Amino acid sequence: MRSPLRRWRGFGKPQRAELYFRWSIYLMPLVVLPSTLLVIGAHNGPGLSPAPVRIALVVALAATLVGLRACRTSLDHYLGRPTDHLRWLAISGGLTVAGAWALLLTGPAAGGPAGPAEPPYTSLITVFLLVVSAGPISIGLPLRWAAPAVTGLALLIAPAMLLAGTSLGSTAGQLVGTLLGMPFVGASCRSFAWLTAVVWELDGAREAQSRLAVAEERLRFSRDLHDVMGRNLTTIALKSELAVQLARRGRPEAAEQMAEVQKIAQESQREVRDVIRGYRTADLHAEAIGARAVLRSADVACEIDLGERADELPPHVQSVFGWVIREATTNVLRHSEADRCLIRLRREGGRAVLELENDGVPAVPPPSQGGGTGLRGLRERLAAHDGELTVPTAGPGVFRMLATVPLPD
Repeated sequence: MRSPLRRWRGFGKPQRAELYFRWSIYLMPLVVLPSTLLVIGAHNGPGLSPAPVRIALVVALAATLVGLRACRTSLDHYLGRPTDHLRWLAISGGLTVAGAWALLLTGPAAGGPAGPAEPPYTSLITVFLLVVSAGPISIGLPLRWAAPAVTGLALLIAPAMLLAGTSLGSTAGQLVGTLLGMPFVGASCRSFAWLTAVVWELDGAREAQSRLAVAEERLRFSRDLHDVMGRNLTTIALKSELAVQLARRGRPEAAEQMAEVQKIAQESQREVRDVIRGYRTADLHAEAIGARAVLRSADVACEIDLGERADELPPHVQSVFGWVIREATTNVLRHSEADRCLIRLRREGGRAVLELENDGVPAVPPPSQGGGTGLRGLRERLAAHDGELTVPTAGPGVFRMLATVPLPD
């Protein structure tokens, strides 16, 4: 089992954001139990019966556990995940009402013969239960239903306050204060849930952008291939049909038509090779400009420094470095959550060195990524020109890659 710190390092930015917002919501029900202990301690006296104290502690503990479950399932429902949030919302609301009635009917009265006294601790705990119950309700229900639901909970507890001996004015005051505090808690929880959904939506948009970039490149290649082959194939079909008709009539022109078909087929092969060669040959400057455009569209600041003598490099060096930039850009978009990226070309002695660096790399790669073949393919391309690819150790969350190719004398 991985340690919590190792799991945290393996999370991406959306997962970390969701974990932070989740525990911000969980703080609402978690505050019930310590608040109950503080209120009971503040009202502790020689006349305090242990039975109401036990009931208050049991109700507070149950409300905390059920509230946590209700917040969790409500947030999952808000994020579009399958859950049984309605059942837990019903359990949480029922426990709030039943626990408040038990506390108020077994606790001390609000006043005595001498006149009104300080509010009993049972009333304060009841207010805590009502205010905190607004959190999961505001997340798991639409706003048009959440407001009547929290109002109904408060009104269901009003008769218990009156039966406990609380005056009508005190009951009305406590209900008004409760109804003012419940929207504040509900709005806070709803805001955290909304921010979590926005983070995941942005992450999905970024991933879709990467897939669209790949799809656009495939469409470009198919369009080029169609433009090259469409006319030639049509001509070959027409001339072949003409040659068949001439051959059936015994005309010598059939051989001439087939010779033209052969010539067009050879030209088509040459043009297809040119298209594929242009697709498979990466231009250094074109790839650098494309990488900057793609990364900036993904909100990644890209710094490119190819130097003043990049055009003097041999064509095969420029081509293989173009492939390195293309693959590195793909890795930045797919396997990191980078905010910045650096591409720098320099010469060291008799070798050309292309340095690529980006941040936003998780310390522990997610198990779903596995081992890719992109770096392996780059090593094979570089090895064909006596070059090498190294991944030196960088700072935390930083990936650094060096591609080197020897230059001719």
